[in-house]
Amino acid sequence: MSTTTDLVDYDEAVSRFDPVIGIEVHVELGTRTKMFDGAPTEFGADPNTQVTPVSLGLPGALPVVNRTAVESAIKIGLALNCEIAELCRFARKNYFYPDIPKNFQTSQYDEPIAHDGWIDVELEDGTVVRVEIERAHMEEDAGKNTHVGGATGRIHGAEYSLVDYNRAGIPLVEIVTRPITGVGDRAPEVARAYVQTLRDIFRALAVSEARMERGNVRADVNVSLRASADAPLGTRTETKNVNRFRSVERAVRYEISRQAAVLAGGGSVVQETRHWHEDTGITTPGRVKSDAEDYRYFPEPDLVPVAPSREWVEQIRASLPEMPVARRRRLQGEWGYADAEMRDVVNAGALDLIEATVAAGASPAAARKWWMGQLARTANESGVALEELAITPGQVAELQGLVDSGRLNDKLARQVLAGVLAGEGSPGQVAHDRGLEVVSDDGALLAAVDEALAAQPDIADKIRGGNLGPVGAIIGAVMKATRGQADAARVRELVLERVTQG
Repeated sequence: MSTTTDLVDYDEAVSRFDPVIGIEVHVELGTRTKMFDGAPTEFGADPNTQVTPVSLGLPGALPVVNRTAVESAIKIGLALNCEIAELCRFARKNYFYPDIPKNFQTSQYDEPIAHDGWIDVELEDGTVVRVEIERAHMEEDAGKNTHVGGATGRIHGAEYSLVDYNRAGIPLVEIVTRPITGVGDRAPEVARAYVQTLRDIFRALAVSEARMERGNVRADVNVSLRASADAPLGTRTETKNVNRFRSVERAVRYEISRQAAVLAGGGSVVQETRHWHEDTGITTPGRVKSDAEDYRYFPEPDLVPVAPSREWVEQIRASLPEMPVARRRRLQGEWGYADAEMRDVVNAGALDLIEATVAAGASPAAARKWWMGQLARTANESGVALEELAITPGQVAELQGLVDSGRLNDKLARQVLAGVLAGEGSPGQVAHDRGLEVVSDDGALLAAVDEALAAQPDIADKIRGGNLGPVGAIIGAVMKATRGQADAARVRELVLERVTQG
C-alpha cells in the first residue's frame, strides 16, 4: 500500500498526466418503508427502533420488493436518458461487515433496472460536458457504525464500536458513470457539477430529499491518471462516501496531485478505496479495492425478477416533471436575466427562492436584487444557506411591495429587512413598529423644506437663477431632518414649488 504523502503542484500534475474520473452516486429514496420490508424510514429515530426481522437478517425472514422504490428508480433512469430494462434481477453481494446483518447486500449486478444513459452537465462558465451513464441499479443501504474512542472517529484506534440498523434496508439507487475523459484540468469542477446536477434532478423528481448533510446523497469518486489522452486508463482509486459538493471537487484535486507524485517518483498507484478527511482536505488509504468476482454475486433466490411493463414505464415517463436544466432556461427567458446573472443565481442556490418571490408578486429584477444582495451577504456572514434565513419569499415580495407603493424607500427597506431577519415580524409590522414608513404628509415635508431653505438662503437664490444643482443640498437637509423617511422625489417637487413661489 502506498504511504506517500508527497504532492505534485496541481497545475504541474495536469500538464504531465491526463486525469480520468468516474463517479458512483448513491441516493437514498424517500419512501415511507424500506426496500424489502415494512420498517419505517424516518430520519433521526432512536437507534435500532426502525427494524424488522428482514432488516436484521433473521433466519426465515423473507423480503418483498417496495413498488414505490422501483417506480422511483425508473424515474431516475428516465431522467438520465437511460434504457429501462424489460426484466431485471436482484443479486446477493456477499461480504462481511458488521453493518450488513445478513452478511450480504441485496443489490443488482449484471441486470440493472436502467442502463446506457447520459446527462449534460453545465459548468459555472456555461461549458457543457456530457457524462455517459453506464447503469443505475437498485439496492439497499447498510446500517451505521459508530466507532467510539480514538482520535479519528474511525475503527482504527477505537475502544469499541456500535451499530445502528435503522438505516439497514433503506432503498438506494446507485448511478455509475462510464470513465469521464477529455476534461483535463477541469476534472474536479466537472465532478462537483455532475453531483450537483444529480442532486437537482433527485429533488425535481421528488424521489429523495437529497440532503447531503444527512447522507441522502453520497459520492464515491474514482480518479486515475494516464500518460496521455490516447494511453490506456491508469490504475484508479475510489474515495468513498463524499457528501459535500466542495469536498467532491477537493477530493479529485487532491488525488490528482497525490497520484502524480507517486507516478513521478517511479511508483505505482494502488487500486484501493480511500477515506476523505474534511478537516485536513486529504485522502488516506482504506482497503485494497475488491473486484466484482470477489463479492461472489449470485441471483437472489428469495426475490422474483422485476419486469416493469412498457405501459407502466411510459406512464412514468409522461408524469415526469420539468427537468432542472429546462426549467432554468425557461425561467431565464421569462425573467430576462443575462447568462452570467442566471449562473450566479443558480450557484447561490437562490433559484427556488426567487421563483417563489416572483410568484408572490415581486418583479424578477427586484427578487434578484434582494436575494443576491443584502440577503446573500447576510447568509455568507452567518455561515448559513440562503434558504435557512429567517425570511420567506412572501415576505421579500411584501417588502418590495412597500417600496413599490412608496411607503418605503430603499434605505428604509433595508432597515425593515434587518428587522424581519431579527424576528420582529412581517415587513409591514416592522415598518409600523419602528416608525420607518416614508413621510408622505406634504405639510410635514413643507415645514422641513422651509426650514432648510431658511437656513441656506443663498441656495434659494441660485435655484431662482436657474441653477438647479444646489437643490440636492436642500433635499439632503430635509432627508436628514426626517431621518431618511422623506420621499426624495416629492421633496424636490416641493423645493422647486417653494422657490418659484418665493
